[in-house]
Amino acid sequence: MRVEIEIERLVLDGVPAAQREAVGAAVRAELARLVSERGAPPSVAGGGAVARVDAGSVTVAPGATPGALGAGVAAAVYRGIGR
Repeated sequence: MRVEIEIERLVLDGVPAAQREAVGAAVRAELARLVSERGAPPSVAGGGAVARVDAGSVTVAPGATPGALGAGVAAAVYRGIGR
């Protein structure tokens, strides 16, 4: 099965501009891992699309790496798709 996830807009309030690219890369990598390991969420497993996902807010420890932030965002997006 092929799964395609397109994120048109990702709002990262409070993330320094210099880290946004790294956070985005971490989000892509973690979403790929989640879908690979857990499969597509049931809401889209049979095909179809989700027009908008509200992933809520993500809280990370102060000084967290862009990778940790990206992983947290990806987990929230994955949960949001499954709702």
